[in-house]
Amino acid sequence: MKINMAHGSGGKASAELMKDIFGKYFNNDVLSRMEDAAVLQINGKIAFSTDTFVVNPIFFKGGDIGKLSVCGTVNDLLMMGAEPRYLTAGFILEEGLDTNELETIVASMAKTASEAGVYIVAGDTKVIEGIGGLYINTSGIGLIPDGRDISSANLSEGDVIIVSGNLGEHHACILSARIGIENHIHSDCGILEPITHALFENEIKVKAMRDVTRGGLGTVLNEFAEASGCSIEIEEDSIPVSQEVRGFSDILGLDPLYMANEGKMIFVVSNEDADKALHIIKQTEMGKDASIIAKVRQGKGVIMKTHLGGSRAVDMLYGEGLPRIC
Repeated sequence: MKINMAHGSGGKASAELMKDIFGKYFNNDVLSRMEDAAVLQINGKIAFSTDTFVVNPIFFKGGDIGKLSVCGTVNDLLMMGAEPRYLTAGFILEEGLDTNELETIVASMAKTASEAGVYIVAGDTKVIEGIGGLYINTSGIGLIPDGRDISSANLSEGDVIIVSGNLGEHHACILSARIGIENHIHSDCGILEPITHALFENEIKVKAMRDVTRGGLGTVLNEFAEASGCSIEIEEDSIPVSQEVRGFSDILGLDPLYMANEGKMIFVVSNEDADKALHIIKQTEMGKDASIIAKVRQGKGVIMKTHLGGSRAVDMLYGEGLPRIC
């Protein structure tokens, strides 16, 4: 069956869509009440985030728009030291979308949410004219345990920055699919909780964290430098990039510094904790390729020490790196 405008009318077709697809996979005690709003029990400090996902194609190696929409918002909560609890999901469906594809994506969202330990407790669906496209917005709430203070403003001279693994995989995967290049590059789309859990479980004093999505590493480091009023010195040879992504980037003239990721993060610790933190996350599957990439210095901006022994300024991404990557 194909989505048509009647599915967005609020009538029988809408109710059937809610019951047969969304209700089938998202059912829980809060959502199944079908009230105008979810009533939640929340105590203490919370993190709240929202994001909209417009990736094209909606299915790709390593994931789909459904998995991506859950990972993206859950990871944003994790980066504030929060323990994710609840998500909302808003869908914009274009006429002509195959309901089998929609069901596959909703099932993927449900599976990923379950793995992340979060409940989808509210949502909305709209149908518009189009050619079978699909867009998803997710918002999330997470609880921040007492004593955690994660902020880009916390950086100070001497701190060390660690990246959790190889860069550019999501960007290269999506671009390969869009222009028809055959390779074995898979998106790194995934939940970063194993890394954050390992850090906090081992009492690493994490100062700041950020998932490296749109804009890439270069942009995130500049945001850290600006927020903290410090300079960041990055080692070019320490930046982890797989051989296949490196070759792909070289052919197309892309810079892994500005390529998007959906399952990579950077975090900042004191120099004393750096080696211990690196060892801890290397024991996780998601962090096995982690590397110390930079140090925080006095000054402003981001400077890269090149493999030739020189140095150059690293600015934020200018322009559009790749449309519809998330």
